[in-house]
Amino acid sequence: MTSEAAPTTRAPRAYRRLSVEERRRQLLTAALSLFAQRVPEDVSLDDVAEAAGVSRPLVYRYFPGGKQQLYEAALRSAAEELEQCFAEPAVGPLTQRLGRALDRYLAFVDGHDAGFSALLQGGSVVETSRTTAIVDGVRRAAAEHILDHLDAPEPSPRLRMTVRMWITSVEAASLIWLDEGKRPPAGELRDWLVEQFMTCLVTAAGSDAPSAAVVRRALAMESAEGPAGVLARRLPAVLADAAHLL
Repeated sequence: MTSEAAPTTRAPRAYRRLSVEERRRQLLTAALSLFAQRVPEDVSLDDVAEAAGVSRPLVYRYFPGGKQQLYEAALRSAAEELEQCFAEPAVGPLTQRLGRALDRYLAFVDGHDAGFSALLQGGSVVETSRTTAIVDGVRRAAAEHILDHLDAPEPSPRLRMTVRMWITSVEAASLIWLDEGKRPPAGELRDWLVEQFMTCLVTAAGSDAPSAAVVRRALAMESAEGPAGVLARRLPAVLADAAHLL
C-alpha cells in the first residue's frame, strides 16, 4: 500500500511595509514617469495612483495638497537631478568637462522627452511662483558649476551674464531638439553647444579684461586636437574675407 505524499504548502510571500521615505520616493518616481510623457494638466492623481500600484487615498496621505503639491515635489526631484548634470570633477580641459556635463543633461532631456518642457520650462497651468523659483534655481546652480570650472569665484558682470545666457541657450536648444525629432544626434548637438560656449567666452574676453584672464587660463589647458583647437583653426577661414574690418 502506497502512502500519499503530504500536500506541500507554499510559504506566504513576505510583505515588507515601505518606509515613509521609500513610499514617497515610489510616488514621486511614478509621477515623474507620467510627467515625462504628458504635460502636468493631463495627469491626474488617479493616474499616479495606478502607476504606483496604490490607492488614491494613499497618494493624498503623502501629498495632502493634491496634484499641485505632488507636481512641485516631482519638479524638485527633477531639478536636483538636472543640477547634478553640471557637477563635474575639475579635471582636464574645460571643453571635455562641458561635454560630459552636456551628455548627462541631454540624456535627461531624452529620457523625459515630451515632459521636459512642462517639468522645467513652464507653460503649465500648474505653474506658480514656487515652481518658477525651482526652475530658476536649476539655472543658477548650473551657472555656478560652470563658473567653478572657469575658476572664476568672483566673475565680472559680463562673464556671469555670458554664462547665464549660455545656460538659457542650452535649454532652448534642448526644446528645439525635441521639436525636431531629436535631430541632429545628441553627440552632435553637444559639440555645437560646447563650441558656442567657447565662442561666447572669447567674445566676452574681447571687451572685458577679467573675462580675458579667465579665457586665457581655460585655453591654456586645451589641446590642438580638442574642440577648442578645431574651432580655432576653423574660424580664420570663415573670417578670411573680412580683412577689411581690421
